[in-house]
Amino acid sequence: MSRESLQWLNQNTLIGFTDQRGHAWHYRASEQGGEPNHYPGPIPVRDVIRRLFGWQPVEGTVESAFITEDGVTRVTDPARKAIIRPDTGAILGVFKQGYQIHDYAQWLVDNVATLLDDDLAIGSAGLLRGGAIAWVQVEVPETCTTDEGVDFRPFLLAASSLDGSLRTTYRRGATVVVCDNTLSAALNESGAWQIKIKHSSNSLGRITKAREALGIVHRVAEDFAAQVRALCRIEVTDRQWDRFLAELVPVPPEQGRSRTLAERRREALTALWRHDPRVSPWRGTAYGVVAAVNTYTHHEQSVRGAHRAERNMLRAVTGEFDQLDRDTLTLLDRVLDGVFTR
Repeated sequence: MSRESLQWLNQNTLIGFTDQRGHAWHYRASEQGGEPNHYPGPIPVRDVIRRLFGWQPVEGTVESAFITEDGVTRVTDPARKAIIRPDTGAILGVFKQGYQIHDYAQWLVDNVATLLDDDLAIGSAGLLRGGAIAWVQVEVPETCTTDEGVDFRPFLLAASSLDGSLRTTYRRGATVVVCDNTLSAALNESGAWQIKIKHSSNSLGRITKAREALGIVHRVAEDFAAQVRALCRIEVTDRQWDRFLAELVPVPPEQGRSRTLAERRREALTALWRHDPRVSPWRGTAYGVVAAVNTYTHHEQSVRGAHRAERNMLRAVTGEFDQLDRDTLTLLDRVLDGVFTR
């Protein structure tokens, strides 16, 4: 589920509100060092700064050396600069001189503080790729519940990078307690409100445009509830579920390890569909299908590409076949033949 090691995730991410949504999938007490990274309630801002953003990136020169007949010659590129994490010495990125550092403490904490009121708190924060990427997620402390019984919390996500892979981004969304990543992945692709700010000389002025996010964070509850309602209105019979399962997890005809693994996976998914409280309340609906596959993916096994699988799952059951991720679509590809419409 992650390219990061368990040790990195346990020491460089902070997870809040565990009293309401439990531990993250990567939780390992033995990997956390001298201080736990999970919090029963909101994460204190001071902990985010102290534990994650207590360093400031600095600029360095870009130099190279080559051997000639006269010895070693060193050259410096005046048009480029390196972005360095000083406490580890890691070079996080190399850019043209116009690139402006967006310090995480300022852009993901201080600037976000201008968007917040007393009803919002930090739910998660973390560093990735050695500090090249960072995020802070702010959410409403109390869980919202749709008429269909789905729990979630609206959030404002702030993320940035120092390696050029991500503009500083502020976006709205909703976290589902039982399978929060499904909606997160879907919102990333379906036009959720967001503002992206380049690392340029005039970037600081654009933060004022993000202030409208505060009202949107609260209104996103209505948007998410509507999505859940639409999925719950799509009927999926047990016969359709069986057909879908046959497409999702084909069982090889020959005896062997592959057949055994496929049968076990089918049994696990069916148990979720029929009996697990994270899924069974929505059995018989498209939302139940999404919940079953997502819960299995994130809580019953650890696989890479889970987010892409979730996006494909959600789009398949909602009929957005033209938006399916063709590069990663494998087991869900045959859903296009009409598993839920035959």
